[in-house]
Amino acid sequence: MNIPKNLFYTKDHEWARIEGKTAYIGITDYAQHSLGDITFIELPKIGEELKQSGYCATVESVKAASEVYAPLSGKVLSVNTELAAHPELINQSAYEKGYFISLEISDVAEKTKLMDAASYERYVEGLTK
Repeated sequence: MNIPKNLFYTKDHEWARIEGKTAYIGITDYAQHSLGDITFIELPKIGEELKQSGYCATVESVKAASEVYAPLSGKVLSVNTELAAHPELINQSAYEKGYFISLEISDVAEKTKLMDAASYERYVEGLTK
């Protein structure tokens, strides 16, 4: 399982890559693997205000439809438009080509509520035992 060290994680298996006041957000390798082949994604609109742990997106796969929650609060700056035509990018490249959105972070202090890679790895290991 791929858990990049430079990202922050939630217990709901979302990740955030923080670059200054901008965060790139998606679902983890563990999440995409658990969902199976992803067939559709519904993303928020540019300019939409998201709240930490609030609804952010919906992912549909051959197994289920799942809600995705925002790891941080802020305003949506961009959406990954490639996912509309190619939702399988989430399965193929969860942390690069399969990212969902970029977000202007409204409260950087919220990252203290997220897990680092080592904490997330221990959390996932606990789920698989």
